[in-house]
Amino acid sequence: TFDRVDSDGCMSTNDTVLLLASGASGLTPSAEAFGEAVREVCDDLARQLIGDAEGASKDIRIEVINAASEDDAVEVGRSIARNNLLKCALHGEDPNWGRVLSAIGTTSAAFDPDKLNVAINDVWVCRNGSVGDDRDLVDMRPREVHIVADLAAGTRTATVRTNDLTADYVHENSAYSS
Repeated sequence: TFDRVDSDGCMSTNDTVLLLASGASGLTPSAEAFGEAVREVCDDLARQLIGDAEGASKDIRIEVINAASEDDAVEVGRSIARNNLLKCALHGEDPNWGRVLSAIGTTSAAFDPDKLNVAINDVWVCRNGSVGDDRDLVDMRPREVHIVADLAAGTRTATVRTNDLTADYVHENSAYSS
């Protein structure tokens, strides 16, 4: 959850996550139930972190599917999340799937470029490494953007969350001196 949040590719030295339990409720959930409840809370908090990112106007969920390994899926998700050209395009409401392919291509993940598929907000704009459905069908107006990158190389998946890159983000991070 938190490890899969990547607003700007930089790790904050000021962010901390603590989990405390006093036992005061008297309840003793199973390890599975407790683990799932913690995961759900952390996932919700991770979504809120992206929603509260400095100057962001889009909350972007990148889902990498059919990867050869989870490491490949995470590497691809992070590469897409850190692609500034894509983040600018999404801010401008441009469903630029070429930027997604470019980000995938910079990784060491296993994939065949002729089998890559990309969906943006449920429209498969890239099929088999080429033009897919009409990109004009992609509704980019909502704050939430969902990108699916199908590597067609296995069965593993990972999700990475990020936000767009806006002039407000640049201003907020350049308007002070430390």
